[in-house]
Amino acid sequence: MSIETLIDNVIGREGGYSNHPSDRGGATMWGITERVARKHGYKGDMRALPRATAVAIYRQEFAIDTGFAAVAQINEAVGEELFDTGVNMGPAVPALWFQESLNAFNQQGKLYPDIKEDGDIGPKTLATFRTYLKVRGADAERVLLRALNCSQGERYKMLARSRSANEDFVFGWFRNRVA
Repeated sequence: MSIETLIDNVIGREGGYSNHPSDRGGATMWGITERVARKHGYKGDMRALPRATAVAIYRQEFAIDTGFAAVAQINEAVGEELFDTGVNMGPAVPALWFQESLNAFNQQGKLYPDIKEDGDIGPKTLATFRTYLKVRGADAERVLLRALNCSQGERYKMLARSRSANEDFVFGWFRNRVA
């Protein structure tokens, strides 16, 4: 799956302009928050954020810089899951879950060594992912996706419990984000 396809899928889920009073992210367009747009040099009204600007931000900040595009080159489904979750809750969160899961599934280091759980998807994490897929076989993708979705669902519940305004979003997060 190409980066462009990942981005198109996310933009399709995120939709157009939003400025929900319960959303701490404030004004967003195409799923890009005003803070992120400003960080990338956009100075205009968020309602007018060009789709091409959003695509460029997604490509660099949420696909390439995070390592999620590299994961997608190895396994499309896992790369897409990390990318989508990273857009929704920040890329560091699913990157860390990815590393934690790889370590949890290595049978105490018997299948492959533990990697550093730092949220940085670099060459060691990618090599470990390739090894994980090889040694765990046909169920590897499905089990890893379940682990990532379990972590994601738990985080959504925690967000709703810690801030009641998040209850405005939690049902939709589960419906649209947790597969």
